[in-house]
Amino acid sequence: MLLLSKEDIRKVFTMQDAIEANKRAFRLLTEGKCNAPLRTNIQAPAHEGCFLFMPAYVEDMDTASLKIVNVFPHNTDQGLPALPAQVMLIDGKTGVVQSVMDGICVTQIRTGAASGAAFDVLAKKECRIGALIGTGGQGAAQLEAMLEARRLEEVRVCGLHFERTKAFAGRMQEELKRYGARIVPVISSDEAIEDADLVITATPAEKPVFDGTKVKKGATISCIGSYQHHMQEIDPVVLTRASKIYFDSEEAVLSEAGDILIPLEDGTITKEDFTGDLGDVIKGKVTGRESDDEIIVFKSVGVATQDLVAAREIYDKALEAGIGTKWNS
Repeated sequence: MLLLSKEDIRKVFTMQDAIEANKRAFRLLTEGKCNAPLRTNIQAPAHEGCFLFMPAYVEDMDTASLKIVNVFPHNTDQGLPALPAQVMLIDGKTGVVQSVMDGICVTQIRTGAASGAAFDVLAKKECRIGALIGTGGQGAAQLEAMLEARRLEEVRVCGLHFERTKAFAGRMQEELKRYGARIVPVISSDEAIEDADLVITATPAEKPVFDGTKVKKGATISCIGSYQHHMQEIDPVVLTRASKIYFDSEEAVLSEAGDILIPLEDGTITKEDFTGDLGDVIKGKVTGRESDDEIIVFKSVGVATQDLVAAREIYDKALEAGIGTKWNS
């Protein structure tokens, strides 16, 4: 069995690799070739946490996977990650676990790459300005994916605490300088989304984090933070303004995402407003962007197929490069 750390993964798996892996995952999902049950969510109310288990199996790849990702927000008080995670890659022919890898890193890069894939497929070709709302654990990967998908001049970042936002922007300016974009910290989401062509929200908010009336025509919005019924990042106004609404998986989104469930329940939108899954667009079954004036929304909650495809590619690349630690039980 091969043990792969965050550093190991980063040596062999780039954001562009992850975006292409996500496209393959979304296509597999659309084609019905991945058995990926909805994730099991076990609440731990005494600690305001939850345990999430995400299995997947693709027969054509002879590969299965299991991601364990747990949400314990108070871990940060002890210097521990708020979302500890591991991914197990399993040989589909023998059932033997081939690799255990850092699930925090896999989750960050594959979730960032979901936005990257959505922008690559759905955003207009010429984009200048990006906006990132949320500078927590997902912030860096989301920002990198945005810059990988489109050549931007500027990305404005906004978080709950401006001092932390400034520190995040400074760190990202250095780490992502190869993209040539200015990373600018701003105080409000209004400042962030003004004239923005690409918008990402990556927060655990329980009420909308931006004003939907201020989103410009032609913008593409990726909302990846809310994953429970009571969470809501998207201003429902932008759903009524959007020409098209896409999902990573409609089934998964309708099982848990308040961003869509709440406006569905209050009648702001109906299922007739849904356009399809991103995999449908990649496969050519559903139309993508048709004009530069369309506002397009992509809502993602994450599906286990993404973890499986990413983990398979990471493992294969690590083996080829001789990276990782072998462990014999």
